[in-house]
Amino acid sequence: MSVIKLLMALILPGLLVILFTRITFKNYVGLALSVALMAASIYAGYTHPPILYVVDAISLTIGFWYATKMMNRHNN
Repeated sequence: MSVIKLLMALILPGLLVILFTRITFKNYVGLALSVALMAASIYAGYTHPPILYVVDAISLTIGFWYATKMMNRHNN
């Protein structure tokens, strides 16, 4: 497993959640779209070591937390 794959798995899924939340204005839709994209990536075989699944999940969780915080700030 390369360091580049690990860093990308740590950063990109969280950014995708934030991006999709900014586009749709719904944090759950942003999370669902990101999870669907990650599932397609795993199914296609782009994510090889299983540890990357865990890192992706951590990144998705952090991205969802930040997107929820961002939406709460926007609504107030």
